[in-house]
Amino acid sequence: MEAYTGFAEVYDLFMDNVPYEEWSRYLISLLEEQGVDQGLVLELGCGTGRMTRLLAQAGYDMIGVDNSQEMLQIAKEAEGQAEDILYLLQDMREFELYGTVRAVVSVCDSLNYILEEEELLTVFRLVNNYLDPGGVFIFDMNTLYKYREILGENTICENREEGSFIWENYYDEEEQTNQYDLTLFIQEPDCPGLYQKYEETHVQRGYGLEKIKKLLRQAGMEFMNAFDAFTREPVKEDSERIYVIAGEKGKRIYE
Repeated sequence: MEAYTGFAEVYDLFMDNVPYEEWSRYLISLLEEQGVDQGLVLELGCGTGRMTRLLAQAGYDMIGVDNSQEMLQIAKEAEGQAEDILYLLQDMREFELYGTVRAVVSVCDSLNYILEEEELLTVFRLVNNYLDPGGVFIFDMNTLYKYREILGENTICENREEGSFIWENYYDEEEQTNQYDLTLFIQEPDCPGLYQKYEETHVQRGYGLEKIKKLLRQAGMEFMNAFDAFTREPVKEDSERIYVIAGEKGKRIYE
């Protein structure tokens, strides 16, 4: 699960094409539809805290969990004085909180880094354990279609003054995993023209919606809905990213 060591330094640079503000509005609208318009919210896999800060600015009391010390250091340094965010260096497969939260969110395909069904089930059980009665769990995941048809066996490159990367993808149909081999060249801040080379390997796994539903049930949670990302349309065969909404079984108290 260790990831984003060298890449943490330039993660936000190369992710500047991600419309975080637009994504946050979508996520907030899903939370509000479930009656969660304020209160304590946990983000799993918060990375450099871009989404965490946007949710804090929207009025939520935020906790961010990530297992990359480098990413969390950037998140803490970027945190504004008006935002009181608690960042915790923890693995989402064994995270611990002091109490329960009204909602748990996880975006930017963080849960795809969980490679074993039993470990994803463990995450779901932990989420269920730390949700308030009637709490809600909202997360996104890349789909098998995306790994198989969009990313698999393709190479993505980008070159900038501040740094460059080569991103090679290898999809394993049997394991339903996509391996990312990242080669990064990051400019040394005190030596213009000198670049440090980093190499990282990341692996993500795709899960079909029926498998996700089954694991949520096994974790004692109730599947509520799933959407083609950033819409209210049902999941399609060619959906590249989906959003799933789940909650504790029983009566909702925030409606």
